[in-house]
Amino acid sequence: MNQNTKFRIQIEDGQVQKVTPANTELAVAFSSPRQKILDEMDQGIRADLAPYPKALKAYDMLIQDPEALGHWDMSNYITMRKLGYNDHGRVHAWMTGAASLAILELLLQEGVKPDFVESGFGDVDDANLIVILGTMLHDIGNEVHREQHEQYGVMLAMPILDRILPEIYEDVYKRTKVRGFILHCINCHDINPAPLTIEGGITAVADGTDITKGRGRKAFMLGSVDIHSLSALAVDEVKIVKGKETPIEIRAIYNNPAGIFQLEEVLAPKVIRTPLSKYVTITAVHSNTEDKLLRRVRLHGAQFVLEEET
Repeated sequence: MNQNTKFRIQIEDGQVQKVTPANTELAVAFSSPRQKILDEMDQGIRADLAPYPKALKAYDMLIQDPEALGHWDMSNYITMRKLGYNDHGRVHAWMTGAASLAILELLLQEGVKPDFVESGFGDVDDANLIVILGTMLHDIGNEVHREQHEQYGVMLAMPILDRILPEIYEDVYKRTKVRGFILHCINCHDINPAPLTIEGGITAVADGTDITKGRGRKAFMLGSVDIHSLSALAVDEVKIVKGKETPIEIRAIYNNPAGIFQLEEVLAPKVIRTPLSKYVTITAVHSNTEDKLLRRVRLHGAQFVLEEET
């Protein structure tokens, strides 16, 4: 075989699944489901931030920051390995980051202004920066402990923000306001206390959308068998789309009624108790069209109700 042959090695669940040669320069590339998700989310985030140079620069700096990378990995170690919870590391950060930008864009399309813009503090570029940094850093406090992880997250995020933001904002006065909005997103993402800004609500709701079986399977495989991991396995997909009655519809596709638990306990409170409550509709559709028991449900007020087919 030619010495310049490149091998692509696909690894799933710690096992080599496929080795594929390619006619390029000598190299070995490792591909895994985790890396594929990160690459796909990165591409989506970059596309969404392309019109916003300040936000894109901040994102680039964040994902290369060694301290941030260490926080994500340690948060995952504590939550998954020690507590048996779902993923709270890099994949969760990238997934929720992408979701937050989708939510923000749909709001902007309908004329809903983020608080940073509405207040006159800055523009849409600033709002995108606040949302992407606040959302991607929201769970790093878990590396200290799950209890009070929101407050720990604020403290751990400060040095990172104090490295990134001066590279984008020369004006200390404005930079301080931007940082305050980001810290609010982190502190309020678990609605304890509830967020007061649109940006904080976006982070909380984006966090609540990461409830699919891919995330739940990790906890399940590590031995965590409870309603949280089992119900997460019941959610196949979550879509964030333009709504008919509201600017945003969050649509969950589930394969088992247990998936309603994820919507009721995780996502719905983060919609109901944030400034996004009047802008978001939650619906859930069973993937089995023959199952008429819970074929389609919809959040009505503070509870889910059966919805008639249209």
